[in-house]
Amino acid sequence: MKCPFCSHSETQVVETRVSEDGDFIRRRRRCTACEKRFTTYERPDVTFPSIVKKDGRRIEYERAKLQASMNLALRKRPVSTEQIDSAIERIEEKLLSLALREVPSGRIGELVMRELKKLDKVAYVRFASVYRSFEDIDEFKTLVDEVRR
Repeated sequence: MKCPFCSHSETQVVETRVSEDGDFIRRRRRCTACEKRFTTYERPDVTFPSIVKKDGRRIEYERAKLQASMNLALRKRPVSTEQIDSAIERIEEKLLSLALREVPSGRIGELVMRELKKLDKVAYVRFASVYRSFEDIDEFKTLVDEVRR
């Protein structure tokens, strides 16, 4: 590991800790040349499938986009950040478990709706109304009736 201060190539690990949730390892390092300390984080490198949009374009998976759409649906709703993060992690685990190189965007939309339905019914209806792009009020009413049951 190269020192970020002096660019010396030899550093020594002083302390190693696993995060509370076990998702990464935090290491405190000391440069053998300048003696300065710095922190590094070790995370697993996973490759998510490409997302195939409705128009056929292929884009890379971006957690930030998924999180932004869920946050928009959950805006001003009584759902904690931890609950949202857990839902996103479940969606990502499902995407990885599919073991596919490409996933249609509709599949991700369905996974998001499933998680939102568990978290908050109002957020589910918000997301579904945009995602399914209803043509008339009867389709929207059908969705609301489904949630009430």
